[in-house]
Amino acid sequence: MSAGRDTTGQGEDDLPPGAVAIKKRSRVPGVMITQYVENLPPGKTTPDFTRKPTAMTAQEGKKAFFKAVVTGEPAPTVTWARNKGETSDPEKYKTRYDEKTGEYILEVLNVTVDHADTYKCFATNPFGRAVSTATLNVIEVGFKKKKPGAQNDPEDFRKMLKKTVIVKKRKEKPKKEGEIDPKFWEVLLSAQKKDYERICREFGITNYRWMLKKLNSMKKEQEEEQAKVVENVENLKQIEVKTSGNAEFEIDMKVKDPNSKVFLYKDGEMLDYGDGTDKSSKHNMKKAGDKYTFSVNNVGPEDAGLYQVDVDDVNIFSTGLEIPDVEFDGMLKDVKVIEGQDATFECVLSGPVTKITWCANDASVEAGDKYNITVSEDMLTHRLVVKNCQPEDKGIYTAIAGIKLSKASLNVKDDPNARGKGQSGVDDANSVAEEQARLQKERDEATRRGQAKKDAALAGGSSLRDGFGGDGISEDRSRRTGEGDGDGSGRDGLGKDGLGKGGAGDGSRKDGLGKGVSASDGTGKGGLAANESGKDGLGGDGRGGAGTSGDGSGGAGTGDAKHKKRIRDGPLVPDTITEPGVHFLSGLSDSTANIGESAELTCKLSSKDCVGIWYKDGKKLESIDGITIVKDGATHRLIIKNCKEENTGTYKFEADGRKSEAMLRIEDPPKINADALGKFSEPIIIKAGENAIFKLPFSGKEPMKVQWFKDEEELLHGPNAKIESSSTHSRLFLTKCQRKDTGEVKIKIKNEFAAIEATSKLIVLDKPAPPQGPVEVVESSLSAIEFKWRPPKDDGGCPVTNYYLERQQLGRNTWTKIGDIPGQPTYRDTDIDRGRKYSYRIRAKNSEGISGLMETDDIAAGTLAFPGQPACPKVVSAFKDCINLSWLTPSNTGGGSIIGYNVEKRKKGSNLWSQVNPPDEPIREKKYAVKDVMEGGEYEFRVVAINTCGPGEPSGPSDCVFARDPQKPPGKVKDLKVTDSSYTTLCLAWTKPKAMNGEEDEAKGYFVEIRPTDQLEWNRCNVSAVVQTSFTVVGLKALAAYWVRVIATNEGGEGLPRGFDNYVIAMPPPVKPKFTDRKMKSFIVVKAGNTVRVNIRFEASPLPDITWLKDGVPVAKHVTITNSDKGSQLLIPSSEHSDTGIYTIVVKNMVGQDTFNVEIRVTDEPMPPGPVQLVQNVEGTVTLMWTPSPDEKRDDRLHYMVLKRDSVKRTWRTVADHLFNHKFTAVNIMQGREYNFRVFAKNDMGLSEPSESPVWGTIKKKGKFVVNLPEPKILDFRSAPKFIVPLKLHAAPKGYECYMSCAVSGDPTPHVTWYRNNVSLNTNTNYYITNTCGVCSMLILMVGPKDTGEYRVVAENPLGKAECSTQLTVRE
Repeated sequence: MSAGRDTTGQGEDDLPPGAVAIKKRSRVPGVMITQYVENLPPGKTTPDFTRKPTAMTAQEGKKAFFKAVVTGEPAPTVTWARNKGETSDPEKYKTRYDEKTGEYILEVLNVTVDHADTYKCFATNPFGRAVSTATLNVIEVGFKKKKPGAQNDPEDFRKMLKKTVIVKKRKEKPKKEGEIDPKFWEVLLSAQKKDYERICREFGITNYRWMLKKLNSMKKEQEEEQAKVVENVENLKQIEVKTSGNAEFEIDMKVKDPNSKVFLYKDGEMLDYGDGTDKSSKHNMKKAGDKYTFSVNNVGPEDAGLYQVDVDDVNIFSTGLEIPDVEFDGMLKDVKVIEGQDATFECVLSGPVTKITWCANDASVEAGDKYNITVSEDMLTHRLVVKNCQPEDKGIYTAIAGIKLSKASLNVKDDPNARGKGQSGVDDANSVAEEQARLQKERDEATRRGQAKKDAALAGGSSLRDGFGGDGISEDRSRRTGEGDGDGSGRDGLGKDGLGKGGAGDGSRKDGLGKGVSASDGTGKGGLAANESGKDGLGGDGRGGAGTSGDGSGGAGTGDAKHKKRIRDGPLVPDTITEPGVHFLSGLSDSTANIGESAELTCKLSSKDCVGIWYKDGKKLESIDGITIVKDGATHRLIIKNCKEENTGTYKFEADGRKSEAMLRIEDPPKINADALGKFSEPIIIKAGENAIFKLPFSGKEPMKVQWFKDEEELLHGPNAKIESSSTHSRLFLTKCQRKDTGEVKIKIKNEFAAIEATSKLIVLDKPAPPQGPVEVVESSLSAIEFKWRPPKDDGGCPVTNYYLERQQLGRNTWTKIGDIPGQPTYRDTDIDRGRKYSYRIRAKNSEGISGLMETDDIAAGTLAFPGQPACPKVVSAFKDCINLSWLTPSNTGGGSIIGYNVEKRKKGSNLWSQVNPPDEPIREKKYAVKDVMEGGEYEFRVVAINTCGPGEPSGPSDCVFARDPQKPPGKVKDLKVTDSSYTTLCLAWTKPKAMNGEEDEAKGYFVEIRPTDQLEWNRCNVSAVVQTSFTVVGLKALAAYWVRVIATNEGGEGLPRGFDNYVIAMPPPVKPKFTDRKMKSFIVVKAGNTVRVNIRFEASPLPDITWLKDGVPVAKHVTITNSDKGSQLLIPSSEHSDTGIYTIVVKNMVGQDTFNVEIRVTDEPMPPGPVQLVQNVEGTVTLMWTPSPDEKRDDRLHYMVLKRDSVKRTWRTVADHLFNHKFTAVNIMQGREYNFRVFAKNDMGLSEPSESPVWGTIKKKGKFVVNLPEPKILDFRSAPKFIVPLKLHAAPKGYECYMSCAVSGDPTPHVTWYRNNVSLNTNTNYYITNTCGVCSMLILMVGPKDTGEYRVVAENPLGKAECSTQLTVRE
């Protein structure tokens, strides 16, 4: 067979060196396999897909997944690619492997239109590659035009509906005209795509593009919020009412924090739910792994609403439960169908309902390949069609509308000929006599009731709709076969459906009577008995609908008047019912048989005594010529032995006028003789270049199609393959076969009856393929080079017997023959020179020849290289006269093999190492027993590795060990106690056990073990023993219970454990709740519209329950509460006046509780009071009256302040404050002055604008005022200088500053001069002298001994002179 070449994904250029490209077909359609070798080694396989990636359609903004499961030996490597781009961008693509499911997954993180493409999955191993493709289709969402359409974009309803843990229900704001119900978005976010149109229709949404765009953005926001608390959410099932009367909905989600709380809400109000064990609980939640099932028991109208599931404060899922107030006007009816036919269930509701729930055997069903669900335009009639009914479809079918149910059964009959057309409806009756008695009784009762209803029906001019019901004479299930009866009165009597849906007569509902009772003149679905008229009965189209009397004929009937009164000539039910006679309990069924086999036709009658006759194509049969007729009671058999083609035909069995027919078909499928098949299955072994012939004889009816396959690929006639076929045999001739033609050869023979296959194998022997690299150097030392390689991929069909080697020294041009070596792929070359490099050529040989060569890289012979340090030796055991050691080979052998080891010892504290083993006798094994020790001595040991170059570096020292017999294990620790604990840690302490001679030795360390109370296995907390007598256990689960124990250990082993009598709970020590912030404010004033934030710090253990109340009731929903283990925060994002009140936090745990009250006052700057009026009731006073501020009614702390100003002082002054009334009397009103008043409204935020009063004042006549001024006197303000503040004594350290000052007065301003020891200093730059406003000062920057002396200040002006002096002392 010619080899195909890979043209998918990766081409021939990507093949490994020396590989071929043989195409193979996978058992999975659409997968192409390329084999790299001509013959697979035993136990090795090419990659293949057990589940290939499938095409998918994703919406923009969503994630897309391709999943694949692959096989192969060795395990293949999986890579992904796409036709029009790369998949290496980690921001767009993510690949991973799911160990649980064995799936390789390519995840497209954020699907865009550019991602629409064909994606390829490659599975590759050294022997081949498998490729599978899948397409990704992207659905564009959103509205691409500039304007979003006529519908306004709604506000963020998700935020409107976002709930907190507060359970108080908030009143919904009335929706404005054109505003969308927020529930619309909640329901839509969790609905399936197929329900979008129905939901939009229910809420009156017509702009679908706008809806999809808005929904897409809201889903992104929802996913971001959900990612904070859950890892994934999937398998959302909407709420639906079950046949048990309960409602359920499901969700699969993986919560990030196991301590997160799951809340259930109905219409925004939190619900308490049980775990399903208490049947009295209204709402329940069951958790199985990551699956959460919520249920509502005993559903009633009050349970309708929007149900929401939150994790912490994040909404996860919303689903609406609608319970329409409807009844079933038309119930479901039982249905009986023949296998393969469709069954239809139909019900009629009293009111329109868009969708109802259909259940099959208590399991809900959806429209699909199996079921078709339709609803009429008026949404009253609902229909379920079960397609292609099979026996497994039998059962009870239920229609659920709200809380109302209607049930009916479906019966699927296996035998299509069990009842022929026109058979009597009473064929299923067990006794004819019982049937006659029952019909007679029903007939009498129907006559009596019919007469009573007759007059009332005719008098009302109605069509008997109210006089006779719609379900016929009887509700007996026998109406399905036409044998029902009844009295025809009331709802189930005559009227809507004529005489009834039961009816007795000769025809079945399917083939004979309709739904009515037969009478002598014929009735049916629309007919009444003989003389009665009804809605669908006689009149108009006459008498009769689908049914007849006796012979099963029917039609439109005859008649001439719609409401013409008819007189019944006879009884309601025929007076004479004929004997039904013998009938078939099971008829003949079509059958097939192969030529040469036996065939059997069987039927069963209702009577054992009846004898029947068999016919073939109208000819009577007898028990001759290989035909046997058998009668076994009521069962009759026709047996045909050694069937021939002429036995094909129509067989009929007739008994007592009853007939049953069936078709027998004799087939002649292809057959292969067993001996020929065994010979064909033997492999054909040939050498390369030879021809192979496959031949197989067969038999069967022509025409037959013969196909030959090679490795699942069909062989066609060509240069290298010739096919010869006849009606009895086929031959495949393969010429010049090559090694790659080795494989499975299959022949497939097919005719109109069947197909048969036979398999053989072709083995083509050839020389082996070249050996495989890489070459692994085992040893490269001074004395030898040892290396190994991998055997050929293909041994040529027979085992490799030898390898032929050649060697070349680096720098030389000639190759030296080494010769053949045995068939193991390894070689050790000892004929080498130190430091030289060598390369080798290797060929494989088998019985067919020698392979191509494989050349190694240069391998250097070893130079002088010593081995590295071994690991520290381990002490295996210790005794008083012997210590046993063991160690590992060093990782660095120096390029040569290790020939032995030296062991050295030293006493602890000594620096002198001595060799233990004899100098010239290295230790060959990696263990040694040191016997040169003294009892009680403490020793350390180290090991030196030796190779052909010599000894290497010594290892590190071992642990110190005493030369003494093994110790006894220690005893139990004492005084075990818990010193501290938290939710995740546990601090332990204990006392070291005492040593007892001969019984218990000293403890050298300790192990701590814990065990959860719900487990049986102890877990050790520390890997190595701890020396200290304390330990902290970490990683505990909060509030989990644990058993704890401590075990002492030493060289002799572990002692007995010491534990607590009771389990320990992972929690801090119990602490009664108390508030820790002493600066907490108990009164807060906030301006309306601003944010209110109250932080409360507390400490409590265990974690408390925190409740916030406002004026004694739970806080409103718009108030956000955030709790932590050490505090709680109350947040009002935008405060309103209604938020004013006393807020109480209650912190409670099992130890106790504590509360704290915070008064929050939300207010605003008050509006000013109204006009101010002035009235004088008493002389010298004035009374102010004003209209109250509009804010007074909603602010009980609002008061008033009054300010006054008179015409003399002309300044405003407060005369009254904290006035809670609207009147004030000002006193001390003086005549002749004008007064103005201002009234302010005042609250906790401040003052309002003032209300001005009119001017108040009295007019006083003014007299003439004469002022006599005295004679002016001339004053002389001049004065002589005078020291107001004299100088002070100063003693300054050497090198420091000294500041002197004094104050002098005088007019005119005196001139000031400074002197030291009577020498003027005013011009000396070493002194900084100032005179400002009479203050004279002098600064000496660095005082020295020369500055010691008397300092004098002289102030003089024309009127005199003044002096002041002081003494400066300089300290060393």
